[in-house]
Amino acid sequence: MGNRKVQMSDSQITDTDAPLIDPDALLGWILQEDEDLLVVNKPGWLVCHPSKNGPWSSLVGAVREYLQLDKLHLVARLDRETSGLVIFARRRAVARQYQMAIQDRRVLKSYYAILEGELKEKVIVDKAIGRRKSGGPVYIKNEVRLHGGGQDALTEFEPVACGGGYTLTRVKPHTGRKHQIRVHAEYIGHRVIGDKLYGPDEHLYLEFIEHGFTEQLANALPLARQALHCYEYIFQFPEGEQRYIAPLTQDLQDFVRDRMHLSLNLC
Repeated sequence: MGNRKVQMSDSQITDTDAPLIDPDALLGWILQEDEDLLVVNKPGWLVCHPSKNGPWSSLVGAVREYLQLDKLHLVARLDRETSGLVIFARRRAVARQYQMAIQDRRVLKSYYAILEGELKEKVIVDKAIGRRKSGGPVYIKNEVRLHGGGQDALTEFEPVACGGGYTLTRVKPHTGRKHQIRVHAEYIGHRVIGDKLYGPDEHLYLEFIEHGFTEQLANALPLARQALHCYEYIFQFPEGEQRYIAPLTQDLQDFVRDRMHLSLNLC
């Protein structure tokens, strides 16, 4: 693959790697639906934003079809391989209310991640993050900045349970930097499993972009996608808190049971 730079984002990986959404499956992902919001538990193979393969190839497109709305407002997106909470607002004013809460840091977020190795105690990482300065084949990769520059970033990693050489971890990002959890996990030496960019070899990311999920990736990664799940939002509005929870998706539940040999009721 040489030393060429790749500038694609996580959401631009080839559309052919994911199937179209089954409308009946979409119904099973909906956690809440009312006159203001639609809250969805997104699977880890699905892009948020519309793609060239039609409305049923993205979460936004599928939700538009389901609601029969031309305009729909995404409160916050997730990377393609991150599963969990995605909140849609039916009206711009409602979306702005939630987006301003995020911007003003009046929202508490937590994720579940499965990390390499056994994390024995809570770790707080308060390290700035910025675009990688040193050379590398993937242009979009970020890194911890130890000597100035970058954006402030703070992440809490709290182990829930260990098994099979992995740690199920509750993660609380206090800032919202690009790839923050994955960068900080790599920094502490407990990378998110299944991560093609911040995992054991970033050339796996190039392999995935060019060829999809190949035998090489299957042999190198314990899970086909990064084991990161947006579990909880708590919006702190003047009139009171609003809390949303998305149970772990089936692939992560299966990994916890089959590879970590744990039986946990997380939700």
